[in-house]
Amino acid sequence: MTAPLTSERIVSSFHEACLAELEALKPGNVHRFANGHNMSVGDFEKSAAAAAPAIGAPDLSVGERIEAAVEATREAVGQNTNLGIVLLAAPLAQAALDPSGHSLEDRLKEVLGSLTVEDACAAYRAIRLAEPGGLGQAPYHDVAAEPGVTLYEAMQAAETRDRIAWNYTHGFVDIFKLGLKWLDGGTKRWGPVAWVTTYVYLGFLAHIPDTLIERKFGGAAASEVRDEARPIEAGLSHCHDPQDMAGPLTAFDASLKERGLNPGTSADLTVATLFAAALQGR
Repeated sequence: MTAPLTSERIVSSFHEACLAELEALKPGNVHRFANGHNMSVGDFEKSAAAAAPAIGAPDLSVGERIEAAVEATREAVGQNTNLGIVLLAAPLAQAALDPSGHSLEDRLKEVLGSLTVEDACAAYRAIRLAEPGGLGQAPYHDVAAEPGVTLYEAMQAAETRDRIAWNYTHGFVDIFKLGLKWLDGGTKRWGPVAWVTTYVYLGFLAHIPDTLIERKFGGAAASEVRDEARPIEAGLSHCHDPQDMAGPLTAFDASLKERGLNPGTSADLTVATLFAAALQGR
């Protein structure tokens, strides 16, 4: 049984998760050691601070939470830095505010199952405002039009091309069954250091083709990046001192950025894992 969290605790947990992710060397993504893709660490720091109050606000629906966070981010940095993070964080925050007393995972499933058409309308407005890369057009429930379905149903229509949507329809299984497992394993091995976040990120990158890369560059490119990540993830998982993998990680980071490949979905899942862990008191 888990008690509901205060709004202040959720705000700080989200903000800290976003900042912690920036401290980790994440190949292809923006981090403390290298910017990339015309975005800087400063942009993400501003985005985290701007979005956090909306994520933890006590009286918003999931859709309203998403829209308010994206609006605040847009005002702060003028570009999309965190749409995927916000889409994952909003239902997690809603679940954490739930007074039912069930586990966070069970409360999340209840939140996802109760999403409304109004949630979809607000989320669609947020997505249009964020203008994410590689979105394209969808055959059903395209975000350019007003939805006539719930947000859950809209995510069902998108789940084959977007891993965030897939997690909406599968109870955030990537977070609860994979991300948190890697987080616990890395922490037991090395302690609470930024390398654990790198390990979580590489787990997603090495096991799940990144759907942001897939939408922008195709399935073959996403699979190639996954295959390139696997030996690096294996090397990190077996080393006593993760600093020993700094060289291969840095080289992989440079290679991905030279090719314009940003595993943004893997980074979004990583932040959501850190956020869920904080909400659970880990």
